[in-house]
Amino acid sequence: MKDYNEILKEIAVAIEPLRHVGHQADYIPALAKVNPDRFGMCITSTDGTVTAYGDMEERFSIQSVTKVFSLSMSLSLKGERLWSRVGKEPSGAAFNSLIQLELDRGIPRNPFINAGAIVLADVLMSELDDPLDDYLSFVREIAADKSIDYNREVASSEREKGYINAAIANMLKYYGNLDNDIEDVLRFYFLQCSIEMNCRQLSKAFLPFANRKTDFIFNDIRLTSSQVKRINAIMQTCGFYNDAGEYSYLVGLPGKSGVGGGIGAIYPGRYAVATWSPRLNEKGNSVMGMKALELLTTYTHESIF
Repeated sequence: MKDYNEILKEIAVAIEPLRHVGHQADYIPALAKVNPDRFGMCITSTDGTVTAYGDMEERFSIQSVTKVFSLSMSLSLKGERLWSRVGKEPSGAAFNSLIQLELDRGIPRNPFINAGAIVLADVLMSELDDPLDDYLSFVREIAADKSIDYNREVASSEREKGYINAAIANMLKYYGNLDNDIEDVLRFYFLQCSIEMNCRQLSKAFLPFANRKTDFIFNDIRLTSSQVKRINAIMQTCGFYNDAGEYSYLVGLPGKSGVGGGIGAIYPGRYAVATWSPRLNEKGNSVMGMKALELLTTYTHESIF
């Protein structure tokens, strides 16, 4: 068994020169207030062992990491029919590209760009009896922590400055790929992104995607092992926007990033890992988080490749 305690300590020393590289997502007013110099990391193994370092107990807005949970719910509820409304291909473009959405005539390239996640929010609004409560209940269940909640200040802040996302929603509506009221869908989408978790909770929430020996059943949300495999594949190819190739090259773990500085990733059959550091690179991914995961797979020789 790897000594992850020592490995995390070595990683922390190695990434220290990057502590002031990049900027937090200050285009979202509430996220501009976050201390950008934080770093936390947590590994939860499939045997239940938890290894953590740094600011692993401080909660942060997980932002687009939540799209993994949205996809899980949507795929469970809709099955293969989901793929008529959203694709499975890497975008190769910015996560909020309007040009790509127009070229693709309102069918988002994948579920993890903003357009795709807004479609998933629309799907869940149509399928769930109480979307806000049902979504939060699923996230709490998968993380085994009922204290997890939305941060409504962050959600309100995102809506206040969410001009591009509003444009995306309007374009989706124009192309007939949004069934519910635009403002209601955006409100639900921003609330999803505002969910706050810490590294320990996030690694726990990603563990079902790594643990092949346990069925993926959380209340009414059920996924087959084949569906979990496919979600992991989409994380690998699309989880880091137009940085996905670089991430795969350097890290080699299925994962998903968010502009709150969080990353969730998995090593199938072994562990789930979460990192958090608010300073982002130009593609919107955590500078220290990306490097920490690169070093984790380098030091342990554990990746899917």
